Amino acid sequence: MNRHHVQGATTSFPALGTTATLLTTDQLVLTEAERILMDELTAIDHTCSRFRPDSELSRVNATAGTPTSVSELFAQAIEVALRAAALTGGAVDPTVGRAVIALGYDRTFTALRPQDATPLPTARPATGWQNIDWHPDTRRLLLPPGTALDLGATAKALAADRAAQRIAETTGSGVLVNLGGDLATAGHAPDGGWAVGVADDNAATGPGPVVTVTSGALATSGTSVRTWRRAGRPVHHIVDPTTGRSTEPYWRTATVAADTCVDANTATTATIVLGDAATAWLERAGLPARLVGLDGTVTRLGGWPHDQAAGTR
Repeated sequence: MNRHHVQGATTSFPALGTTATLLTTDQLVLTEAERILMDELTAIDHTCSRFRPDSELSRVNATAGTPTSVSELFAQAIEVALRAAALTGGAVDPTVGRAVIALGYDRTFTALRPQDATPLPTARPATGWQNIDWHPDTRRLLLPPGTALDLGATAKALAADRAAQRIAETTGSGVLVNLGGDLATAGHAPDGGWAVGVADDNAATGPGPVVTVTSGALATSGTSVRTWRRAGRPVHHIVDPTTGRSTEPYWRTATVAADTCVDANTATTATIVLGDAATAWLERAGLPARLVGLDGTVTRLGGWPHDQAAGTR
């Protein structure tokens, strides 16, 4: 999702390895809203980034096998990640960290070498989210030895949810926060709703279908942008926890609507991992979704509207 059309105010800036876009219905609160958004993004980066040696996540991974206490924000992030794993039957599993690193995603995506001659190591399944010893009442966490968490499937979406809600509560303005396709809204939407462009290929920049969002959240996941090659083999950032490898491509993109951005992103990530089994899972979950196959065929589920071109509302 990469286009928005609404009267009010908007700003964009780089953040979390992507682009953060903020829209408010009240132009007068944009500066305060941007401050809140940047505060939330800084907090989630210092807490959940795999690429910061000083992040709390790096500390937690370094202490795998030893009990450790975590902050309130990390506790929320681990709760969200474990809930995502439970809801998806383990398709979205935070213990894929070692597998993601083994694929070469051990630095920010912009720092990755698009061609790496290093052979892929032997793939190993994820440790498994059920093996995490977590005590929410005391915020005590014990990871199995050798386990590395990767909260990438949920932490950015959590930041979008937290920022949108906080901005709406603080300023009274309607707000839309988009973090590279993880989109959350809060407060009153503008007249006619937020017009959101949905890309068939999340590398696309041209015109695409538009949906109107009045509340809740949307997320889009795909396998066409964060890709690179290892020893001549294409790999991407979404890992199948059962194999430790990049998932076999089945959907080019998956877009899902849900009450929260965390739930929407959980569903889109699960869709990419589940492949052809995703439609049945989404139907059971009752989530509106738009899935684009590798051949461009569009599958709509849960009442997702037929495509509407930009400028035709």
